[in-house]
Amino acid sequence: MTSDRARYDRATAHLDAPLALVDLDAFDANADDLVRRAGGKPVRVASKSVRCRALLERVLARPGFAGIMSYTLAESLWLARSGFEDVLLAYPSADRAAFGELAHDSKLAAAVTVMVDDPAQLDLIDRARDGGAEEVRVCLELDTALHLLGGRVRVGARRSPLREPGQLAALARTVNERPGFRVVGLMGYEGHIAGVGDAPAGRPVRSRMIRLMQGAARRELAARRAEVVRAVRAVVPDLEFVNGGGTGSVAETAAEDAVTEIAAGSGLYVPRLFDNYTSFRGRPAALFAQPVVRRPGVGVVTVLGGGYPASGAPGADRLPVPYLPAGLRYDPQEGAGEVQTPLLGSPADDLLIGDRVWFRHAKAGELCERFETLHLVEGDRVTATAPTYRGEGRTFL
Repeated sequence: MTSDRARYDRATAHLDAPLALVDLDAFDANADDLVRRAGGKPVRVASKSVRCRALLERVLARPGFAGIMSYTLAESLWLARSGFEDVLLAYPSADRAAFGELAHDSKLAAAVTVMVDDPAQLDLIDRARDGGAEEVRVCLELDTALHLLGGRVRVGARRSPLREPGQLAALARTVNERPGFRVVGLMGYEGHIAGVGDAPAGRPVRSRMIRLMQGAARRELAARRAEVVRAVRAVVPDLEFVNGGGTGSVAETAAEDAVTEIAAGSGLYVPRLFDNYTSFRGRPAALFAQPVVRRPGVGVVTVLGGGYPASGAPGADRLPVPYLPAGLRYDPQEGAGEVQTPLLGSPADDLLIGDRVWFRHAKAGELCERFETLHLVEGDRVTATAPTYRGEGRTFL
């Protein structure tokens, strides 16, 4: 890590902090690892975890990657207009203006697939068409949560209401019988497996419980997903794809015969939330630097800004982590601040005014909502810069 700090400091010495970088050597190595774990099944890139068109283009140019999983309909249309030809919207939308555009443009309608789990969503799309007659490509979402004790205990995100094979087959039939729509895919995101580390540091009992839960969830979901796919294919024999997984479950999900492609994105940047997995080890590729602006006392420095919490249930694990130099920690009385952040620890005494502290964000793409530019580093040089979505004036959520 010391050598990485020296590299990053040399590479960005001509730049003023705050700044964000992506280490392309680490990014490419992480991409290779995702492909290896996918075992020959294509990896669809989750754009919310990247939020930079140049890096989406870079990873999609690599063997083993195919298509984008987007997070809003407006983003989907923007990406399709930018030349991306296979964009799966991972969440239902209520963007009537965007649906109107989709229904009027043959290129967009061919490139973008929307997510549906309720006939009422079809009604909304039809009302938004405003005369547009293009066929809308539809993906159905499966609820992947593990239900225990007769459904009284739920483990997993509250997403789709569609759980049983008959429910998904019935909606597939409804969609295909309705003019202007066609089912092309099925998606299920097992966030309680893919997005929950199974080895939280210093918590061996909790780690064991998580592994037991995830093992049970994998077995239940694999069997149910296979039944769902059979039921849906009975209605839609030419189903184009069955998407599953996430960075933390690539290999396990890819092993299911029913799954045809894997979704992943965070594994390219490897934010701090992915440190606590036993199934893989990635290289931190996306970092941000804050400058030291004060030295309040022995063992303390203050950096400018840094209060960039991630989404999800509030907690310390949603904060960025001081990464380089190693050994710094937050003041528990202040935490990560909006305008300034004090950091404690013996490494503070070796930092001078103007030096950088490098941080890792808790989640992947959310870092890009704070910076307009990513400095792309190879070795100890910045070889290119790339605008984030924010840098292109695009703040979709």
